[in-house]
Amino acid sequence: MPRYEFRCRACGATFEVNRPMARAGEPASCPEGHADTVKLLSTVAVTGRGGGSGASSAPAGGGCCGGGCGC
Repeated sequence: MPRYEFRCRACGATFEVNRPMARAGEPASCPEGHADTVKLLSTVAVTGRGGGSGASSAPAGGGCCGGGCGC
């Protein structure tokens, strides 16, 4: 079941709610009892097992331009 993160505008608390995707847009009350909350944009990290098709043996790039310049 997906987990959604909310922040309370009244007290600033951040909390998570587990609910089905069909109810993702419903409001959530803060654990302190406040109703003025906002759903936060969450990031998702997907990792897999290495060595499968599509896996690259090249090191991941980084830096200002993707690692191509060696910076």
